[in-house]
Amino acid sequence: MNLKPQSVELSPARLKTEILSGLTVALALVPEAVAFAFVAGVNPLVGLYAAFIVGLITALIGGRPGMISGATGALAVVMVSLVAQHGVEYLFATVVLMGLIQIFAGVMRWGKFIRLVPHPVMLGFVNGLAIVIFLAQLGQFQVPGTATGGGHGVASGQWLSGVPLYLMLALTALTMAIIWATPKLTTAIPAPLAGIAITAVLVIALGIEVPRVGDLASIQGGLPTFHIPMVPLTLETLEIVLPYALILAAIGLIESLLTLNLVGEITGERGGASQECIAQGAANTVTGFFGGMGGCAMIGQSMINVKSGGRTRIAGAAAALFLLVFIVVAAPLIEQIPLAALVGVMFMVVIGTFAWNSIRILRKVPLTDAFVIVLVTVVTVMTDLATAVVVGVIVSALAYAWQNATRIAASTYRTPEGAKVYKVTGPLFFGSADGFAELFDPANDPQTVIVDFEGSRVADQSALSAIESVAAKYEAAGKRLQLRHLSRDCHYLLKKAGQLVVDSDDDPDYQIATDYGVRTGQLGGH
Repeated sequence: MNLKPQSVELSPARLKTEILSGLTVALALVPEAVAFAFVAGVNPLVGLYAAFIVGLITALIGGRPGMISGATGALAVVMVSLVAQHGVEYLFATVVLMGLIQIFAGVMRWGKFIRLVPHPVMLGFVNGLAIVIFLAQLGQFQVPGTATGGGHGVASGQWLSGVPLYLMLALTALTMAIIWATPKLTTAIPAPLAGIAITAVLVIALGIEVPRVGDLASIQGGLPTFHIPMVPLTLETLEIVLPYALILAAIGLIESLLTLNLVGEITGERGGASQECIAQGAANTVTGFFGGMGGCAMIGQSMINVKSGGRTRIAGAAAALFLLVFIVVAAPLIEQIPLAALVGVMFMVVIGTFAWNSIRILRKVPLTDAFVIVLVTVVTVMTDLATAVVVGVIVSALAYAWQNATRIAASTYRTPEGAKVYKVTGPLFFGSADGFAELFDPANDPQTVIVDFEGSRVADQSALSAIESVAAKYEAAGKRLQLRHLSRDCHYLLKKAGQLVVDSDDDPDYQIATDYGVRTGQLGGH
């Protein structure tokens, strides 16, 4: 694995940018890690330790420099029932198993299957996650200590009102304005860090009474220590943790790989999917042994890092190390940061993450793609990312299959010898098998019929069965069916099924124009 930044010269200015970007990310990580720990029903330090360990390991060996990982809400909402029923030790064991599953997926190079996610699903994923990030921030506008619930909706609690609400809104707007204006004035400091710093100094100096990080929970703690999960090593334990581990591993990899693609589009890099699977797995395995709740890539924090100029592994590693410093040494100072400043940063992330052009193109793209964009967005907000992506891929695949099923057609002509040729166009697969059978007229066709596949492709067992079914009808009518212009993969499928009979002396491995007869009864057909 290449641990060095690619295509980035590590100058003193670059190093400064990376470290400041890491500091910005670390500051934004604190309230999120604490909030997600509350969602999962565990101690805030369990979330903070996960953010540190997962963030550090994935920064060092992950598939995309510049990507940030940590404790996430997508995983927390799955963990909460496990913790409630069996306790936190079972969560640690589950995280270890989750990591091992992810490592296995990386070793098997399953990360490449993320290519099957269509672009409309990516747009829906981005939009849905932007909305989820936005909704998660609304909980900060409630009186500290009254919020309950969590996940993908707004936590229920007592809302701020009057002067406290106006102050919260004003400071949030101030932070957003600073972030917007800073790049126009200077690039010496990341805009989100400037927003947090100026707003925090203003609040502390003037003694403004607004909710602060410390109002969520104390983040003071020591170094994470090695801890073997205290669960019985029995088959019953495996039956409890395995379903959760599989779900968490899938959600973690899907969110991480989609974020990897998104960051790759921004930074102009490609690849690294399987390496990211291994990195996520290693990070979660270690985290489970050090009292962390596990995690995956975080699109919001990754966007903060990229927009702040973070392009190398240094930024991610710095963010993790700064977070550890906050926990061990600087907790009293970090707890004074107003939540409004961090909310302002995340609101700017929402604005930058949401694919606004997707709204504009909804009327220009095919109706199916527009539907998928909206569907994935809604499902992401209502349930979770993994469900949304799976639903989006299934709908896209079914729509593609239906569109191709309607493309099967055939033109006909007669040869000088009197044979009738059906020149088939469009793919022959399970969706078009019935349409293929309807193209032929065995009762009225001549003694010899040739099916020309030059413009078609035999794709699956349903296609083989459809060919055999048509051949059986001609055989029953005492007529002869030949296949022509089979591509090599089609030839292989038919030959393997035992359906081909070579009707000439040509070599079928090289002369793809060879005519073939069809042997019926090989697939249990008619």
